[in-house]
Amino acid sequence: TAVAASATEFHVAITGSDAGPGTQAAPLRTIQRAADLAQPGDTVTVHAGVYRERVNPPRGGESDAKRIVYQAAAGEKVVITGSEEVKKWEKVQDGVWKATLPNTFFGSFNPFAEIIAGDWFHANDRSHHVGAVYLNGDWLTEAISLEEVLKPMTATPLWFASVDPTRTVIWAQFKDIDPNAQQVEVNARRSVFYPDKPGRNYITV
Repeated sequence: TAVAASATEFHVAITGSDAGPGTQAAPLRTIQRAADLAQPGDTVTVHAGVYRERVNPPRGGESDAKRIVYQAAAGEKVVITGSEEVKKWEKVQDGVWKATLPNTFFGSFNPFAEIIAGDWFHANDRSHHVGAVYLNGDWLTEAISLEEVLKPMTATPLWFASVDPTRTVIWAQFKDIDPNAQQVEVNARRSVFYPDKPGRNYITV
């Protein structure tokens, strides 16, 4: 008589190791590694922290009774984000700083080179990029040109980016704030939890 395999609970913590077994005592470090291991009926429990990764679940569950469940540990705050922190800002002039990033920083998808387009989007005769700049969790507004960023700052802080074959340069208005002493993030991923193929069903997040 066949015996059904028992469900497994994989644990993930930012202090863990992806070489570990994923137990509560020896958690995995990334949600993606847990997704690679999880089978129908399993649960992935993620502990407190900010996870800067894109999760591509390679499989789904088999039914409502055998889902793959991704959950935050009880009472713990978990964030999965498509952004990365940027620390090496150089002052250009009062209130304006720039960061120069190699395009390898973004991998295969550079949001500062991607234009928002679609019949649902009204561009108002200008380009809008998928990229964004955030200061302590608040996003800045994309400028039409670099010249606009270099003008005196208004109530709406601006950013502008230029992308060439090897690097991305971002200029941003931070007023009297030193961005290297604050949390400044930029978009770096196309998505945060998204299967790369359709038909992966019975997943609960």
